Amino acid sequence: MNSYLTLGAAVLLALLIALVAAALLLRRRQTRRGSSLKTLLDLADRLETDLKTCRSGLRQAHAVMSLNPDLPAASEQDAQHAIDAGLRALLQQRLWIRDRSPRASQHELDEAAASMRSTRDRLQPLLKALDQAQTDLDSAMREHLRRESDT
Repeated sequence: MNSYLTLGAAVLLALLIALVAAALLLRRRQTRRGSSLKTLLDLADRLETDLKTCRSGLRQAHAVMSLNPDLPAASEQDAQHAIDAGLRALLQQRLWIRDRSPRASQHELDEAAASMRSTRDRLQPLLKALDQAQTDLDSAMREHLRRESDT
């Protein structure tokens, strides 16, 4: 009788340990999913800011260039289309997050985040180049205006 009691206590203890382990595993998984979703939304916000910064910089550069008829402005429309396409793709990603993320696997969430990080990584050098081009263009315009006022 005593051995049945010991065996029953051991089984009960094993079940309790298994339940606690399962609860901890589930909690860890939920925490990771929540963190992944927050990361996805943060990345989407940053990517949107980057794209809008790029659009604003391109508009500003083309506005300055339009003041000088010697500078070509043909690529303005292409650049605007590229930015708009990026914003549409981002909207699709946000809709995926809204509609699919609750049922998405952790792997799918990780892939979506990696894709957005990759897009941002590719966009960063372009933003830096645009910023440098804007600085150079502003300097050239100031120099041009200074020379015109001297004559």
